[in-house]
Amino acid sequence: MNTSDKINITTIGWGNWSYGLLSSIRDNDDYNISAIISMSDSGWSTWILREEFWILPPWDVRRAVMALSREHEVVKDLFNYRYDKNCSVWWHSLWNLIITAMTDITGNFDKWLKQVCRMFKVKGKVIPVTLSLSHLNVKLEDWTKVEWETNIDLKLNEKSSPIKKAYLTPEVCANPKAIKAIEKSDVIIISFGDLYTSIVPNLLVKGIKEAIIANKKAKVIFFCNLMTKPWETTDFEAIDFINVIERYLWKDIIDFVIVNNGYISEKMAEKYKSLENKKPVKVKSQKYFKSKSYKVIEADLLHENDWVRHSYDKIANVLDELIRKNIK
Repeated sequence: MNTSDKINITTIGWGNWSYGLLSSIRDNDDYNISAIISMSDSGWSTWILREEFWILPPWDVRRAVMALSREHEVVKDLFNYRYDKNCSVWWHSLWNLIITAMTDITGNFDKWLKQVCRMFKVKGKVIPVTLSLSHLNVKLEDWTKVEWETNIDLKLNEKSSPIKKAYLTPEVCANPKAIKAIEKSDVIIISFGDLYTSIVPNLLVKGIKEAIIANKKAKVIFFCNLMTKPWETTDFEAIDFINVIERYLWKDIIDFVIVNNGYISEKMAEKYKSLENKKPVKVKSQKYFKSKSYKVIEADLLHENDWVRHSYDKIANVLDELIRKNIK
């Protein structure tokens, strides 16, 4: 297929969860892939790099590079390598050390990422959603504020009020490359992932929402989560996830929502409930969606073994069928 005939697909999400989505479509030569990655991570090793070297959080970008690399297995082992705990840098992965050095050499986060993608034969583009540092914060229904992405994960508990609003401090503008990718897209995929800490932060960056709305030709697809997340989306059903996405994007912009209907055994569901306070995300009734502008598609996306995970092959098949029917 000629380059001009290929489908331009842009994914928007967080490296950890986007890994499965990107891995599933990496080898399809009909696709030009651009992966827009959240820059809101503030975990321990990331926090050290942000504070000491004043660089953008590298962890999520790492997962996207791994997923799209043609040398996938080698890169996976290399980037996941950590030094012995007796070493002074034991908490850093080799990836963190590489990107710190590359940033210092090139003097630019965007430049080193381009070099790394070339080094590791990345198929497609890995694009930080912004090139400016900011922090994710949330305001709860009782007006309590929780600042920084990591604290949202650590401090919310069964006594916390539901999340009322997410916001960035300071407000930041989108990476021009992210805007360009969205403008050229035939398909825009909002990836599954932690709703408020991995998906919404991308939509809070100035210019991202506006670029999606402005692209009238692109089909916007939202892959819904398999499971809820305690204290963040505890009692959510599929409709609740969609409503939050629309709140930060815009109504009538999403075209398709993909929700798993693969069978999760009672034993597995009970395991998640008892160990992690999670439950499967379901479509209770299609009647809730009759008046909506988007179409909800229920499909088996499940790879259930010891844990509930998305099946890369099933994601690829669902997406390919959707594109063949609605794009090609």
